Amino acid sequence: MSPEYVVFGKFSMKSDVFSFGIILLEIITGKKNNGFCQEDFYPSMIGKIWHLWREDRTWEIVDSSLKDSCSPEVLRCIQIGLLCVQEDAMERPTMSAVVLMLNSEICLPSPKQPAFTLRKSSIIRSSSLEPKERFCSVDEETITKVVCR
Repeated sequence: MSPEYVVFGKFSMKSDVFSFGIILLEIITGKKNNGFCQEDFYPSMIGKIWHLWREDRTWEIVDSSLKDSCSPEVLRCIQIGLLCVQEDAMERPTMSAVVLMLNSEICLPSPKQPAFTLRKSSIIRSSSLEPKERFCSVDEETITKVVCR
């Protein structure tokens, strides 16, 4: 969900752009955003991608099935995905602009801070937690069966 909807309950055309950006980044990483287990003090999939983008290490997050194919296009899609998930809705492109970005070789702007990323101070504070308490747990034993009444 877009940050403006989560925080203020406001839905706009830019909320759809945010969702598209999440889907695009999920395809590139091969991981689901809501199933992302926080690693290395990253609060979310977006946080990890943003950190790697800023350090020019985005290839570390790309799914192995995409690493050998069309490398410039994959990097371009990561940049477009980051443009779509910027925290400020006014900074996000419209869907028509996203389609244009995907279908042409136009120069893309640099993305700004994405939504749902923690600042360094939050990361440092959380590093004092025990490894098992850091961010997530993986319960591989639970089986849930949905039964209608």
